[in-house]
Amino acid sequence: MIGLGPPVQIAYAVPDVRVAAARWARDLGAGPFFLREHIPVTDVEYRGEPGVFDHSSAYGQWGSLMIELLQDHGDGPSVVRELYEPHESGLHHTAHLVEDLDAVTAALDRLGFPLAQRAAAGSTRIHFVDSLAATGHFWELYEPVAALVDFYAAVAAAARDWDGSDPVRVV
Repeated sequence: MIGLGPPVQIAYAVPDVRVAAARWARDLGAGPFFLREHIPVTDVEYRGEPGVFDHSSAYGQWGSLMIELLQDHGDGPSVVRELYEPHESGLHHTAHLVEDLDAVTAALDRLGFPLAQRAAAGSTRIHFVDSLAATGHFWELYEPVAALVDFYAAVAAAARDWDGSDPVRVV
């Protein structure tokens, strides 16, 4: 086994993260969504070249699974622009917690799933693995660092007994 566990999140690229989060809450009962705008990321590398990844995301709970709605603000190369134009929406990635990010990424590469984009958000290193040919979307990998695990738990806790009010919350 290569250490790629089951998905902990499903992410969709969207043209407007606020509109999409409000719609998911209203129409599908997912939420509440926690919106982070222009998430600061560093050490971005796209397909082996230095890159920029200016994006905003809204995170909400849909049953037992986290949903991420992802808006790429850039027009340069990125894992989002590789699949979708700014006005398009669709499934972008599933996220997976892995115990050893580098080892799992290397094992996936040996199986024909290369690293497409890497970045860091605070203490969280993020790898987007190109699984497009096999799945139609990317795999996002990260290790279960405390800040990330706590964030997942907070989103899930907010969804318990949520009454539908305040569906999109800026954090």
